[in-house]
Amino acid sequence: MSDVPQWLDPAEQHAWRAFVRLHQKLSAKLSRDLQAHSKLSGADFEILVALTDIPEGRQRFQELAKTVEWEQSRLSHQIARMCKRGLVAREECPEDARGAFVVITPAGRTVIEAAAPQHVAMVRRLVIDALSPDELAALGRISHRILEQLDTVSP
Repeated sequence: MSDVPQWLDPAEQHAWRAFVRLHQKLSAKLSRDLQAHSKLSGADFEILVALTDIPEGRQRFQELAKTVEWEQSRLSHQIARMCKRGLVAREECPEDARGAFVVITPAGRTVIEAAAPQHVAMVRRLVIDALSPDELAALGRISHRILEQLDTVSP
């Protein structure tokens, strides 16, 4: 990488800023809707979804941090809050005294199952219904290409 920044041209800057604003506004609107209809924060929902994506509903703490791409300290605080509300439990790992599992509780499953229909309806209303089938397919391709780039380029 050179020492001279390669500034974005006006078209690149416009696309980038629109993308950033889209991400911020969509995340905020979805989080507000989750809070209003299910009393879950966006962070609660993200953790519960990650755990329900695994058949046994449990994941090692470090693997969960990688799955949601959070720092350990943020995840630790979030899990502590969710444990107090009975949404997840923390279980010690018998094979590794330093390791722990995060496990979705029956109450956590009930809450996510109740929240999911409203959340999906909001995603459909805000994103899916706003795009044609071709645009939706393009969004998927673009998203996957950027995700692949994120996985291969170091910071």
